[in-house]
Amino acid sequence: MPAARHRSPHFRQEPKLKNANRRTFIVQSIGMCAALAAARGALAAPPLLAESDPAAKALGYRANAATVDTSHFPKYQAGQRCSNCRFYGGSATDAAASCPMFPGKAVAGDGWCNVYAKRA
Repeated sequence: MPAARHRSPHFRQEPKLKNANRRTFIVQSIGMCAALAAARGALAAPPLLAESDPAAKALGYRANAATVDTSHFPKYQAGQRCSNCRFYGGSATDAAASCPMFPGKAVAGDGWCNVYAKRA
């Protein structure tokens, strides 16, 4: 029994502490990997809207405003572009940005649709 008194109480806990640190590291690593994967998807740019998309056709979207048929869309006036529309999610110099009219898609800055409203 006297030999047991000479053993440090930390000696028995040390292996448990190492295993706990290893488990904590692994769990935190898995959590970090999951967070990075989610962030990567969130930061990815949405796909560019195609003129053939049904929503684009319904609103008369054109990726290049110069190709708008004014006989079908008399509302169009020269100089109107997505980049100077109030619904355009980017700055006027962005090549493409989001638009609430086309959720999950990006519209061309040079584009136009029938919902155009001049940015204030």
